[in-house]
Amino acid sequence: MPRSTPGQPVSTDQPIDNPLLHARAISRALGVVGDRSSLLLVYWVFLGRFRFTELVKCTGLSKSLVSNRLKRLEEQGVLERRSVNGTNEFHLTEMGKDLYDVALAIIYWDKRWHFTEGCLTHHLKHHQCGKEFSPIPSCAQCDTPFTARACDWHYGPGTPDESLASDMPSRRSRIAPSALDAKHPIMDRTLEILGDRWTALTIAAAFYRVRTFGGFQQALGIATNILSSRLSRLTELGIFTRSGQGRAEYRLTEEGLSLFPVIVTLMRWGDRWFCDAPALILSHRSCQQPLVSAMKCDQCGEAIGFADFYY
Repeated sequence: MPRSTPGQPVSTDQPIDNPLLHARAISRALGVVGDRSSLLLVYWVFLGRFRFTELVKCTGLSKSLVSNRLKRLEEQGVLERRSVNGTNEFHLTEMGKDLYDVALAIIYWDKRWHFTEGCLTHHLKHHQCGKEFSPIPSCAQCDTPFTARACDWHYGPGTPDESLASDMPSRRSRIAPSALDAKHPIMDRTLEILGDRWTALTIAAAFYRVRTFGGFQQALGIATNILSSRLSRLTELGIFTRSGQGRAEYRLTEEGLSLFPVIVTLMRWGDRWFCDAPALILSHRSCQQPLVSAMKCDQCGEAIGFADFYY
């Protein structure tokens, strides 16, 4: 399918051509957070664990792996090292703090589909109203919630990036069970979705209306054995449903569709920090404006700012 002109909506009946190329912002974002160990460390820093010894204890990862990933996150600009009372601590930079909406989008999805009474992040309280809240993905332009079915993709002015496929790792890293605290089951589920770049990009491609095995392979430039593994796992997790024989189709379930805010916030973060101009733009049908995502408190309706919670 020939590439449409910038700003032209993508047909609801046709997949976007070469989604990996146009999903430049998402791919670059996943280059940072699409690693299980890095994602786990960022999670704990968000919850206030700043010291190396704390992070080793909380994650259950080896000292050498924690050191390696912290160094990488520093180089990528997500964390910065600070000396506090003579001890090194690792804090989020402005770039790292800007991942906050991604974290809230994950909480929105996980709390909706996998509510766990003992999960700490399912019982966060909003400083503004003092109530336990659920984050609601909303359009900042018209102040109403948005869903995947209420948005359209448009080609933007940014140049597609053809170098991303060659940079993709082919194996999923492993996290020891000891790293997944009983009070934080959200991380087990999050690591399944975002802790592997191929898995997350396969989900993103489904939002671009790619549905067949061949379509995913062509769109993502992914090896057949890796794709087969990811599609099987996503079907097993209930994110995809598989229908038909031979030329089977993989479609997002309702649970899979509710991951849309995660993709949107990753895209926004990647556009801000890695791209001169977006290669894809979303619009919200309700207001016919470019979608600017905002996470709102379901109790008071106010936007949730960085670290605007307690537990």
